[in-house]
Amino acid sequence: MVDRDELREQFTEAFEDADYPVSSPMGLIPALPNGPSTKFESGDFSMTAMELNTKLDGDFPYENVDSLVDDVMASLESRDLI
Repeated sequence: MVDRDELREQFTEAFEDADYPVSSPMGLIPALPNGPSTKFESGDFSMTAMELNTKLDGDFPYENVDSLVDDVMASLESRDLI
């Protein structure tokens, strides 16, 4: 079972140091500890940042980490991935 709070925390920690506003997914890569291969895991969920990008219904630009993470979580939930 996926711990949504744990996953949200992982996304926040990974993306919080991006240079906001971020106008595209490429703007997030420098903030990621392992670049596009940064992995997010909780329970039976496991996805790299590169894989995550293909699942997002994001609406760039993002002004802050909270709005980005809200959209990431909503996209994953709407696709029944978490």
